[in-house]
Order: sequence, then structure tokens, then C-alpha cells
Amino acid sequence: MKEIRLHGRGGQGAALAAQMLASAFVAEGKHAASFPMFGFERRGAPVISFVRFDTQVIHEKTQVYAPDCLLVIDPGLQKLPTLYTGLKQNSILLLNSPKAPSAKPGENLKAAGVVNASAIAFEELGRSIANTCLLGSFCAVTNWLKLESLITAFKWYFNGEMLENNIKCATRGYKEVQVIQW
Repeated sequence: MKEIRLHGRGGQGAALAAQMLASAFVAEGKHAASFPMFGFERRGAPVISFVRFDTQVIHEKTQVYAPDCLLVIDPGLQKLPTLYTGLKQNSILLLNSPKAPSAKPGENLKAAGVVNASAIAFEELGRSIANTCLLGSFCAVTNWLKLESLITAFKWYFNGEMLENNIKCATRGYKEVQVIQW
């Protein structure tokens, strides 16, 4: 089983990103579960969402304490002292940021994908909701999910112009992510 933890702020789409990611794994025939954890439910408050996927049925419903992958939607959250706590050995970081970290931010990280998802989202959507762009980058960096499966899942959440623009965001995230190996 692989476990993923998403960090963002209220209004950035971390909870929706977790749902779409789980749906994409299901579209590939895998078992998946997702759920958010909110503190104070208000725009701008820290939000954590969790995703698990496996080829077997998933029974665990607890938070993800030891993720294989960490997605950070809000680059300001990099300053949290607990952000990298519990990462499994050889884990992967996906970071929405205009620049790569100058040093390895967590000792158990083996790779990172860095993409300016906010800028891409602003260009494609007219607002900087970076979640779908970062999910495209997730597909490219981890190779755990096909981009086509993610796009299939988008069709269950969006339609019309919003669907097309989110597909553009994910595709650009997939193509424009900078991969760093440590």
C-alpha cells in the first residue's frame, strides 16, 4: 500500500485533490481511499488530506502518519516544523513553488518534483488554484498513476470549459515539473 499526504490551506483544493487522486486510482482498477482533516474550517487555515491506494482492499481509515509521498500545495507551508515528519525512507516530495529547494528538506526524501503550479493555474484557470496542476506533476514524478487516468477522474468532477482548463493544468504540470534526485 502507498500512502500520500497533501498539505494546503482552506480554499486551495487539497481535499478535492485527494478525492480526484483516489478516483484516478480507482479508474485504473486499484483500491483507494481519501479523506481530509480540517482544523478550523475557514479559508486560509491549514488543511491536510490523505490518500491510500493498493491492489488489495484498504481497511485502514486513520490519518497517514508515514507517507510515501508528500504534496505541498501552499509553498508557505514548507516552514512548518512538522511538515516532513514521518516520511518513509525514499519518499517523494511534490512542491508547488517557482523555485526548487536549495537543500534536501527532509532526510528521507529520495526525489522531488517542483512546479510553479500557481502560475500555471492562473494562466489556464484565471485563478491560482494549483491542485490539478500538482496532480499532473504527481503522475510524472511518481509513475504510480497514468495521466490518462487522472484526466478520466477529472470528468467526474468537472465539465465544459472548467474540465478542459483543468486538463490543461494537469498536462502542463506533467510536462513542466522539474525533477530533483537526492
